[in-house]
Amino acid sequence: MPIFSLPRLYAIADSSLLRDEASFFHFVEELVGGGTTLLQYRNKSGSPRQVLDRAREIKRRVDRSVRLVMNDRADLCLAAGFDGVHVGQEDLSADGVRRVIGVERWLGVSTHNAEQVKIADATSADYIAIGPVFATSSKVNPDPVVGLEGVRAARALTQKPLVAIGGITRENCRSVIEAGADSVAVISGLLREPNKTVRDFLAILG
Repeated sequence: MPIFSLPRLYAIADSSLLRDEASFFHFVEELVGGGTTLLQYRNKSGSPRQVLDRAREIKRRVDRSVRLVMNDRADLCLAAGFDGVHVGQEDLSADGVRRVIGVERWLGVSTHNAEQVKIADATSADYIAIGPVFATSSKVNPDPVVGLEGVRAARALTQKPLVAIGGITRENCRSVIEAGADSVAVISGLLREPNKTVRDFLAILG
């Protein structure tokens, strides 16, 4: 299993939030230009072919030093040559994903309560995401908000790197790190002036 530490900022590029393909790729390039070193590609509405084509284009456009994570699809992670895959509670199990991607690629698992954190901790997942920490507009039917207490509880249950997600902004991100998260995942908070916003987050997070 790879030894790694997560960067403070875990950027997520969700294709549903950008108007068109050109806007999406410009957004990705702005994120990377601002200093993003870990980028998850999320596309829940495209066909497998569309997801794969866009993933390959992302890989072509970004520097090799940027770690690329595929949301949901272990098979497309392999096909695109991405560095890892992130799965939710409704996706293929962590152990099932590991059998597909092998030990060299990263595996992340979303959790929304203490019981799910315990289960994820017992798997081969490299890191665990907890959330939503705050109210979020990035999901149609979000899970209940866990708050900073949920981050603290998750921190007490695992030694794996912990990613906090959900409603995280430049104003509240430090409090999330102080509650025990190793990294903060941001989606909609990066949409406006992505290059500058990434640089702001990195300066605040240290």
